Amino acid sequence: MNLILANKLKTSASTALLAVAALGLLGLSGCASKVEYGDATGVETVNTDFGSSDLQMIAEKMVDDLLSSPAMRDIAPNGERPILFIESIKNKTIEHIDTESITDTISTKLLNSRRFRFVDMSRMDAVQKQLDYQRNSGLVDETKAAQMGRQLGAKFMLYGNLASITKSAGSTRDVYYKFTLKLSNIESGIVEFQSEKEIRKTRKKSLFGG
Repeated sequence: MNLILANKLKTSASTALLAVAALGLLGLSGCASKVEYGDATGVETVNTDFGSSDLQMIAEKMVDDLLSSPAMRDIAPNGERPILFIESIKNKTIEHIDTESITDTISTKLLNSRRFRFVDMSRMDAVQKQLDYQRNSGLVDETKAAQMGRQLGAKFMLYGNLASITKSAGSTRDVYYKFTLKLSNIESGIVEFQSEKEIRKTRKKSLFGG
């Protein structure tokens, strides 16, 4: 009789363990993450940190301001396509911001406007190595090799700063961003164009911690 009771208890315990395991698996499946595509140009309001919407607004305004500026008459007379190079955008905020992304977006929009051409100073070492290879390796047909001293120099430099001011009071956090872009004539040093974009973002925390 004791053996039968023991077997019944063992069976009940096994059944209970299986039920708990099944519930655990259901719980895990219910908590599984789901990935969806969103609108890359949609307004991002996750927090007050610098985000994709800020980058897009800055690039849009800077390019529009430059292309519509009266200074374009001096920068690109007679429909010329002046050559620019972009100095790295300086990040003067306390955040870690990839300012190269701002640079890339601005230069892409300007290049697609067909009003400017660019030289990529960040790749000059790689270009020099390739020219040396074509000239000195003996593996490239000299008549087909790229010629030294044929590169065109930039006439203008595009550069800028991103700064911010952050203030907090109670449950409110306010962040003010200011982006400044300048274009100067390399030969004369004259600043031909300058524009700014200001962004203010405010977040009020819920009384319940939301």
